[in-house]
Amino acid sequence: MSIQSIKARQIYDSRGNPTVEVDLVTENGLFRAAVPSGASTGIHEALELRDNDKSKYHGKSVLKAVDNINSIIAPELLKSGLQATEQRAIDNLLLKIDGTPNKAKLGANAILGVSLAVCKAGAAKKGIPLYKYIAELAGNKNIILPTPAFNVINGGSHAGNKLAMQEFMILPVGAANFTEAMKMGSEVYHHLKNIIKNKFGLDATAVGDEGGFAPNILDNKEGLNLINEAIKIAGYEGKIEIGMDVAASEFHKNGKYDLDFKNEKSDPSTYLEPKALEALYLDFIKNYPIVSIEDPFDQDGWDSWTSITASTPIQIVGDDLTVTNPIRIKTAIEKKACNCLLLKVNQIGSVTESIDAHKLAKSAGWGTMVSHRSGETEDTFIADLVVGLSTGQIKTGAPCRSERLAKYNQILRIEEELGAAAKYAGKEFRNPTA
Repeated sequence: MSIQSIKARQIYDSRGNPTVEVDLVTENGLFRAAVPSGASTGIHEALELRDNDKSKYHGKSVLKAVDNINSIIAPELLKSGLQATEQRAIDNLLLKIDGTPNKAKLGANAILGVSLAVCKAGAAKKGIPLYKYIAELAGNKNIILPTPAFNVINGGSHAGNKLAMQEFMILPVGAANFTEAMKMGSEVYHHLKNIIKNKFGLDATAVGDEGGFAPNILDNKEGLNLINEAIKIAGYEGKIEIGMDVAASEFHKNGKYDLDFKNEKSDPSTYLEPKALEALYLDFIKNYPIVSIEDPFDQDGWDSWTSITASTPIQIVGDDLTVTNPIRIKTAIEKKACNCLLLKVNQIGSVTESIDAHKLAKSAGWGTMVSHRSGETEDTFIADLVVGLSTGQIKTGAPCRSERLAKYNQILRIEEELGAAAKYAGKEFRNPTA
């Protein structure tokens, strides 16, 4: 029999909060997977099961999810006799055992932990690297390494500064390969650190949850100016472009947007109407080398999304809007609400559903950006996922903090292994098969 045992435990993520880890044993050895956790989570995401016992871990322990794996999933999966290489059948069985639309019974964190471990075991059973196995599962014949989107300035719910917009990213589109992209990202990051230190003092170089700097600035343009300056000093003008994750649902209030939302006494007369916020984005796009904006409006502000997607040729990425969920993705395709899917495995909760979400987005001519969560682990699964699906773009934080670098370092190893066959998405990150 392929799967010999499955055991889950509670471990800690990069924020020091509990999360789920799964050990799955087959005749090929032990395969371990850990589940990430978001901070700015969309209301439509699959349910991350927490114990909600306020006397322990501030309610964030995951012992119920762990027990669901050990006492429900493990016996059922072992009884099924399914092989580790039967990813779709196993994922379907997990969904059937759960039986709810948003994985509320077992928890998406329980289901995902098992699904990821099964995928790793399946690759070993086939005797191929994980990225090649994922490519096989997805029917992808053309392996392409992603353009990284390094989150170098943190704001929003990921940082304690006044900045409303959550992430300011750099994309080294002009690099010749992934190794050079890492070099460019690292150099700009360190130039940016010096600029921030000189302007705001050493304490302003503390980093947010995703490794980006969190200087206490309020004006989003100031964040863009700091990045532009760092790119210029590094000598990479024209080779590095800028991306943003606004996470606008976080500061949406009664149909308007409060760019001073971290101030309890923010002035309602300064809140922006959706059209005024769109005008602000279009001004950014005109004045800075911005190629991608994620979550520019609230997760249910469909008309605003459709309006901005029609107003600019750049990439508009759906995260809270689409939550890696096929039903929401289909609606977004129909409404032309965005043109890129943010793929987060824990938003939907299984490997098979993640692959299907990407294929659905791709069939509509969209891009797909694979993404980490702000609460990460040392598990590098998404590095193999982005290469296996050849989506062309990944965001997994700044070139800082080991739980972020673990993913980038794994892509470096894959590039080395591919050797002369390695292809880098670069400028074609939105459509890497072109």
